[in-house]
Amino acid sequence: MEDKLTFEQAMTRLEQIVAKLESGKCSLDESIRLFEEGTRLTGFCRQSLDTAEQKIRRLTDTAAVEE
Repeated sequence: MEDKLTFEQAMTRLEQIVAKLESGKCSLDESIRLFEEGTRLTGFCRQSLDTAEQKIRRLTDTAAVEE
């Protein structure tokens, strides 16, 4: 599921999950399910940011070599 999401969509869903968990209106089972989903989304976001950072490093390294 996360593979089809954009970074922005994943962040929006994470914000929704946090708000729902903070509301205190979730059952224990729903809280666990939401926590698991949030953990997967966090991993997806971290991987997306790592990939973006690597691209930026390659671009800046290439630009520095060309100067």
